[in-house]
Amino acid sequence: MKSSRIRIVLVAPSHPGNIGAAARAMKNMALDELVLVNPKQFPDPEATARASGADDVLSAARVVPNLAQALTGCGFVAATTSRDRDQYFRIMDVRDAAVRVVDESRRGPAAVVFGAERTGLTNEELESAHALIRIPASTVYPSLNLGMAVQLVTYELFRARAAPQPTAVAVPPDAPLAAPEEMERLYAHLAQVLEDIDFRDRTQSGTHLMARIRRFLQRAELDHNEVSILRGILTAVQSRRRPAGGGPR
Repeated sequence: MKSSRIRIVLVAPSHPGNIGAAARAMKNMALDELVLVNPKQFPDPEATARASGADDVLSAARVVPNLAQALTGCGFVAATTSRDRDQYFRIMDVRDAAVRVVDESRRGPAAVVFGAERTGLTNEELESAHALIRIPASTVYPSLNLGMAVQLVTYELFRARAAPQPTAVAVPPDAPLAAPEEMERLYAHLAQVLEDIDFRDRTQSGTHLMARIRRFLQRAELDHNEVSILRGILTAVQSRRRPAGGGPR
């Protein structure tokens, strides 16, 4: 099975052994793109020992300072979680999510994001995801070791990639999803326009509006052209609010 365009991202892994175990799991399942966001210890002899034959995956791993850089150029992004989240996130079973990630990787790079061993992913880190992955486990003890979680998800990805493909039909392919960096520019533009028109969060804390907007736009799964349309509308709104001559209001 040839290499895919599926990126495995580990955010702030604290134990080098888990990085090695993730690399081994990836090689077992024919994946080779590993990105580490602020690992506590890497490179490290324990990571190499736990990789156990997946040294090529480990040596090719990229280390980046933040999740935004880890996801640069990706389209579909899925993030793993073991905790209950609010209803505004789309939750997918790991098997269904694997099929979706594989399908999206045929249009452009896709990513699966795993959080730190003790804390998982923050709500802010989850905002870049189009869907959250839940791995079924005992309600008494649902928390999985990071290496185990990567193994289970990559196994499902392997199964999904090996499944027979439907007969091709003569229709143009869907446009790739907008990359995370495009979405971030859209959100910054939208936040500026909301400020310009004095459309403010009316909730008691005054902090939920943009989070809610981000989540429903992530669920909408916009492509590049759709982002451009929305930003064009926002620019038109800003232009109409400028006084004649372009001077300050």
